[in-house]
Amino acid sequence: MSKVDELIAALKKEEKKKTNILVWVLAIVGAIAAIAGIAYAVYRFLTPDYLEDFEEDFDDDLEDCFEDEDKADDKHEEAKKSEAAVEEAKEAEEAVEEAKEAVADAAEAVEDAVSEKAEEIKANVAEAAAQAAEAVEKKAEEE
Repeated sequence: MSKVDELIAALKKEEKKKTNILVWVLAIVGAIAAIAGIAYAVYRFLTPDYLEDFEEDFDDDLEDCFEDEDKADDKHEEAKKSEAAVEEAKEAEEAVEEAKEAVADAAEAVEDAVSEKAEEIKANVAEAAAQAAEAVEKKAEEE
């Protein structure tokens, strides 16, 4: 009976090691997702709505054009600054999208690694179960 107990103990150790690997992989994926979420939240918080300001400045430019050319020039400069800010916001948004894609690719790679490891674990467990059954049969024949 001690050999059977030894085989069972060996199987439990192997399953525990494989479970630890899975936990680590999932922890890494969670950390990557959390970092991406925080980066996106910070981006959203720090980026004001430039488009609304730009539209208001554009309307004001049209009215000021007829009143005072100097004021119109000042507003036009503000509109250019707003346009530049809008472009910067678009670039930041593109960077966030690229980061999202990178996180998705990393998650897919981790998922593939986990599925490969799971298949390997299944094969090892099936092999160990067959060995244990064989040992039990052998023990039964001896008795």
